Amino acid sequence: MELAFSQACENNKSAILTVLKQAFSTTNNVLEVGSGTGQHAIHFAEHLPQLVWQTSDLAINHFSINQRISNSGLNNIRAPLTLDLNEDWSLINNDNAPYFDGIFTANTLHIVSWLLVQRFFTGVGNNLAKNGTLCIYGPFNYDGKFTSASNQQFDLWLKERDQLSGIRDFEAIVTLANMAGLSLVTDHTMPANNRLLVFSKTS
Repeated sequence: MELAFSQACENNKSAILTVLKQAFSTTNNVLEVGSGTGQHAIHFAEHLPQLVWQTSDLAINHFSINQRISNSGLNNIRAPLTLDLNEDWSLINNDNAPYFDGIFTANTLHIVSWLLVQRFFTGVGNNLAKNGTLCIYGPFNYDGKFTSASNQQFDLWLKERDQLSGIRDFEAIVTLANMAGLSLVTDHTMPANNRLLVFSKTS
């Protein structure tokens, strides 16, 4: 079976890493929601050796993730958990407290339905430790407007593929985060009309 490959991951991994080095500077255990091809996971685990990077995705995507982990030789990256936003996810340690003090996701919230975006934040609220950090990478609209013509075209393409998908409003994402006990820390401008939102679990 051929390894899945994302050119977008190759293009954006260095810019994302620059932000994660600061955002996860005091973090120990990161859960990546939607690891996809595994390219981000390998790159970040390699350059953030102080972290344990836990991959996750639908079972159909585990092959490429597992192969890349095996080929990497890294000891701070974990085989993927099966995580489906359609189902409740509860990943706690033996002390009945959240294990992960960091959660990362890239290019997921505009792919899934709005209902699953809501369920994502419910999962984050239940599984991110107090004072933990959430990082979300992807395109967002501001004040209900696209930030570029290319993002508007991308949104049309997404909706032709799946009417329930689409670029999300920044303000709606912040509202969901607040409801899950998170506060926005920084909103980073990224290449190719993307953003990287950093939240802290404050309650």
